[in-house]
Amino acid sequence: MRLVFKGVRDLRDHRLAASSAQELQNHRPNFKSRNSAGVDNAGSGEQTRSAGRIIGLIFLGMAAGFLSGMFGVGGGIIIVPGLMAIAGFSQRLASGTSLATIIPLASVGVISYATHGSVSWMGALLLALGAIAGAQLGTWLLARIERKSLQIFFALFIAAAIVSLFMVVPSRDATLVIDWGVGIGLVALGFVTGTLSGLLGVGGGIVVVPALMLFFGVSDLIAKGTSLLVMIPTALTGTVSNFKRKNVDLVAAAIVGLPACATTYLGSLAAAAAPPKTANIFFAIFLAFVAAQLLWKAFHTPKTI
Repeated sequence: MRLVFKGVRDLRDHRLAASSAQELQNHRPNFKSRNSAGVDNAGSGEQTRSAGRIIGLIFLGMAAGFLSGMFGVGGGIIIVPGLMAIAGFSQRLASGTSLATIIPLASVGVISYATHGSVSWMGALLLALGAIAGAQLGTWLLARIERKSLQIFFALFIAAAIVSLFMVVPSRDATLVIDWGVGIGLVALGFVTGTLSGLLGVGGGIVVVPALMLFFGVSDLIAKGTSLLVMIPTALTGTVSNFKRKNVDLVAAAIVGLPACATTYLGSLAAAAAPPKTANIFFAIFLAFVAAQLLWKAFHTPKTI
């Protein structure tokens, strides 16, 4: 009789373990091909589809890396929707994975700009201090403020920045001279940037780069190099947090991030080679795309408070 009970108990434990394993597998993102009935395809068809998705992620990383190096931004504006479309990730998983790709991408960008002396190390530190505090406020306000109005307001801010970019052509010789007033201003800019990032999920580069050029009068190259440096500690801390919450796919982040490193360098070379006025025009076009995306989200997502 004891043997019978033991056998029943072992069979029950085996079924529970199998059920748990199956549930975990169902929630794990993968690159397998499925047919219209939801059944995994076998053989070369599955391998072709999986290889196609990996190639798609590689090209996604290359495009994001070039944008990052060219404009001093994180590239999340195309990485997040790209991961959702190519790999079928959820919004949360795509955002967490995108943040992880910024670490190698921004690191290469900083090195590229630093070799030309186009990074303000102290300026980046002050910006980061403000951004850390602002991000906490932004995430706290996220559930208390209507996002639609903020998205529209921020899109209008970007539109004003675009107009200003055509009015002010930065000098490549302009540097960031830090005194007490400038230091306080940089912390304040970082605070605003962090708050907006926490509220809207936008990267800080689209705020930091034009603000440094328009309000602090620095070179466009220094603005972009400094912006990339600010992103690294934020991306590191965010990725650790996302890893603990299982909101990041490190394999996908590597597939996107490693090719991005090569094109980030190319983007920084293109930024340095382009005349300041031409670089402003390209950056204005990029900002217009960001503003259009924000407005689309504002009018095509449910109203939330």
